[in-house]
Amino acid sequence: MKKQIIYIFFLLFSLPLIGQDEAPLDIGFEMQAYPTGLIPGVYIEKGWGNRNVAKLRIGYNWIRHRDLGVQEDERGDGFGFTLGYKRYFNEEFTGFFSSAKCDIWWNSLDWKDQIGMPNEISGNTDIIVIQPTLEVGYLFLPFDSNLHISPTVSFGYEVNVRTRGEPVGEGAILLLGFQIGKRF
Repeated sequence: MKKQIIYIFFLLFSLPLIGQDEAPLDIGFEMQAYPTGLIPGVYIEKGWGNRNVAKLRIGYNWIRHRDLGVQEDERGDGFGFTLGYKRYFNEEFTGFFSSAKCDIWWNSLDWKDQIGMPNEISGNTDIIVIQPTLEVGYLFLPFDSNLHISPTVSFGYEVNVRTRGEPVGEGAILLLGFQIGKRF
């Protein structure tokens, strides 16, 4: 885990050096919501060429599967990061865009089964999740400023690649989100 964090910070600080052209560097806050959780995070995006952008996000995944997972109640959280590629439809790096991203999460979930019964059981499961998604969004630069706002919608799939404990929920995921940040 320590090694991965060092790599993430190396990527975070080396992204501004990619493509020393007029393509923008965006830094900001991102929030995504899905039916069973929230993902706040900070991101850095560096453009290159005419419409291309590399993305790195570090975030926190707050999970409340309730009875939509494998167990009757699943709750937990974890940290992770996102690597992605974004492509704008115009050369000004504004307006509509699409992206392909992959999140990796280190989550810990507490679960319960047969809730309220004399034979109620509970436990904890640690998982590593890979979450590839496709995203579309629209970037606004209101009032001709360097402040930008982007509503987004993403669709993908959560795969528990390592599970320590009982199985917990995974599967298709739909995320609604927004970004707010500063363009340099």
